[in-house]
Formats: sequence, C-alpha cells, structure tokens
Amino acid sequence: MIKKQWDMLSKLPGGKVIFSKMVGTMAPYTGTIRPRVVELKEGYAKVTMRDRKKIRNHLKSIHAIALINLGEVTTGLALLYGLPDDARGIAIGLSIEYFKKARGTLTAECTCAHITSNQEADYELEGNIYDQENDKVARVIAKWKI
Repeated sequence: MIKKQWDMLSKLPGGKVIFSKMVGTMAPYTGTIRPRVVELKEGYAKVTMRDRKKIRNHLKSIHAIALINLGEVTTGLALLYGLPDDARGIAIGLSIEYFKKARGTLTAECTCAHITSNQEADYELEGNIYDQENDKVARVIAKWKI
C-alpha cells in the first residue's frame, strides 16, 4: 500500500507533501513532527523535519522524542515500502544515541535490505539523522516485527 501510494503521488506536483501528510494521518503521533518524505524506494528512505517551537526542549534544540520519532518513521518507511500488501510491520524497540544538539531542518536516512516476504520476522534497522551542516546529530536503532 505504501509503495503504490508513493509511486503514484511522488510524481505529481505537491504529491510528496500529500503523501507525507497521509503518513501523519495514518500514524497520528508521527504526524506531530510533520515529517516530509523526500525519497522512498526499495530499502531506502529519506525524511526531513523542520525545526519548530512546538518540538523544541528547554535547551532550544529539538526534543529527544521528536528525534526518535523521526528515526522511527524513516526506518519504518524504508522497511515497509517493499513489503507485500498482506504484510504489516510494527516497531517493537527503539534506541537512540545523541551526538550533538539538533537545530534547524534535520534529514534522516535509512538503508536496509529489501524485504519481500510477509513471513513473521524481526529486523533491526539503523537510521541516521543529520543537521543542515551534514553533521550527524543522532543514530536511531529500530527493531521492527513483520
């Protein structure tokens, strides 16, 4: 389902924005960070998140939970894009390592093996989050169950 929607919408003017809003509607908590899907293909996702006051902490940087949320959606899209329509996935574990304060627009990327089976299995994926200077601000490890 994700593959079909992305492949259709991403080619249209404003289609990536529409797809990104759909992701936020399907996963309402994820929608709170307003992720923007930039690129999505088999085994790869690139998602951005703008810096906004609502997702900042008391240190005037992006909150830790917003970062892990960005990592979760990015790893999930990379994995779920290639799954057959009768397969579903759920995050069963998340961990994050922070390298520096996150400020400005952030870009998260995940590359993983292309999974084509609906057979129940667990997958551990790494998502990296970069700031506008291309410095790595965090690394997310997400464990997904299919």
